[in-house]
Amino acid sequence: MGSTPWFLESVAADGARVTHRIDRLPFSVGRDQGNDLTIEAQGLSRRHAELQADEVGGLLVVDLGSTNGTFVNHERLAGPRQLAPNDIIHFCTAEFRLTHDETLAAATVSEPRPMRTMVVPGTNPLSQNFVRQEAQFLEFLGGRGLTAAAQPIVDARTGRLLAYELLGRSTHPDLPGSPMHLFMMAATLRREAELSEAFRSYGVRALAPKAQGVHVFVNAHPSETFSEAFFQSLHTLLALPERPKLVVEVHESAVVEVERMRELAERLKGIGVAFAYDDFGAGQARLNELAEVPAHFVKFDMGIVRNLHEASERKQRMVRDLVRMVLELGSIPLAEGVEQEAEAEICRDMGFRLIQGYLTGKPVMVDKL
Repeated sequence: MGSTPWFLESVAADGARVTHRIDRLPFSVGRDQGNDLTIEAQGLSRRHAELQADEVGGLLVVDLGSTNGTFVNHERLAGPRQLAPNDIIHFCTAEFRLTHDETLAAATVSEPRPMRTMVVPGTNPLSQNFVRQEAQFLEFLGGRGLTAAAQPIVDARTGRLLAYELLGRSTHPDLPGSPMHLFMMAATLRREAELSEAFRSYGVRALAPKAQGVHVFVNAHPSETFSEAFFQSLHTLLALPERPKLVVEVHESAVVEVERMRELAERLKGIGVAFAYDDFGAGQARLNELAEVPAHFVKFDMGIVRNLHEASERKQRMVRDLVRMVLELGSIPLAEGVEQEAEAEICRDMGFRLIQGYLTGKPVMVDKL
C-alpha cells in the first residue's frame, strides 16, 4: 500500500468525523464481527464488500454478492472498481469517504480490532455526508478561485446608479461556478456561513474602490445572520480605507421573530450598516416583522415582479397595496428581476423607488467594472 496508509472516513451521529485505518489488504466490510470493519446497518450483508490491492499498489473495491449493493460516487458496482482518493463509498446505506492524507495518517491511531464496529441508523439510501471535492472546496474558502460580480440597482424613474448587489462567483477549475451548487456543497460540509463570509469578504474588498458614493448590498446566509462572527466580519470590512456603504440583505428565512430582528437592527445601526429584507413575498410575507422592525430597503422577489404588467387585477392591487405599506413604514421598495420595460413601467406606477434586473444592468464581474 506504500508508506502512507488509506482511511475510510465516516460521520458519527453527533456530526464528528471518524476515521477507520485500512491497515491490511484485503480489508473486509460487513455485518459479521469477523470483518475488518463491522457495521451494524439495516440491509448490510454479513460479508458485504472487500477492499483489495491492485497490481500497481492501488485500491480496488469488490462487492461480495451483497443484496443491497456497494456504490462508488453514487454508482452501483457491477464489478471490481478502481478507487481514488476522495471517492465516496456506500456499503448499502453506510457512507464513507476514502482518504489518503499524510496529515490524517500521522494524527490517527488504529483502533484495536475488536472495537472497530460502526452503528449506522436507518436512513434513506445513499446519504450525502461527504463531497469528493472537499479539499478543493477548502482551497476555495482560502481564496483560490474566489471572484465576484456586481449588479446595478438604479433609481426607478431616472435610471441613476444608486447601489450594487454583490454576487459571489467561482473560477476554481475543479468546482462548479454556480453559487447555488457551491452552497449545496457547503451545506453537506456544514460550512454555509464560511462560504457566505468568503464571498462577502472577497467581493467587498474588490468592489469598494469602484463603488464610492453608492451602496453595496451584501448577502448573509441565515445560519450566520445573528452570529458574533458575522458582526466581526462587518467591522473588518468597514475598516477598509474606502469604508463601503454596506446594506445587509436579511433573507426571508432568517426573519424568525420580532425581538431577534429588533436586536439585529439595533446592532447594525450601531455600526452604521443599513439592512434590507430580501426576497419579500417569496415565502411567508413576514408582515409582522416588517411592521415592527422596518428595514431601510424591502426587495420584492422577482417571482412577484416578473410579468407583473400581465398579472390579474387582483395581484396588481395586492402588490400596489404592499408597496404603499412599505413606503408608509419609511422603507424603500425595490423591484428585483425587472427584464422588460413594461415591467419597469408598472413598477414605477406602483411606487417602487428602485429597480434591479437585466433591463437596467446584468451582473458584471467586478474586475471588469
